Amino acid sequence: MTLGIRTEHIELDQALKLAALVGSGGEAKMAIQSGWVKVNGVTEFRRGRKLREGDVFEFADVEATILLSSDSGSGKGDV
Repeated sequence: MTLGIRTEHIELDQALKLAALVGSGGEAKMAIQSGWVKVNGVTEFRRGRKLREGDVFEFADVEATILLSSDSGSGKGDV
């Protein structure tokens, strides 16, 4: 899956919500602090971790790559 963003970066918890992998910020926080999320193959515990173009995050057997999107749509790319 790809996740298109229109800004230079997106925080990890926001990316999980945008990709519809969690239903709320609280769920994102719990998943990250529990060690269930990886960024570029490494377990990440910081929910404010900034993801930039080319970064890959994994959660619940789903892998998503961050891409810059120049369109004026939802910013969700292939999501």
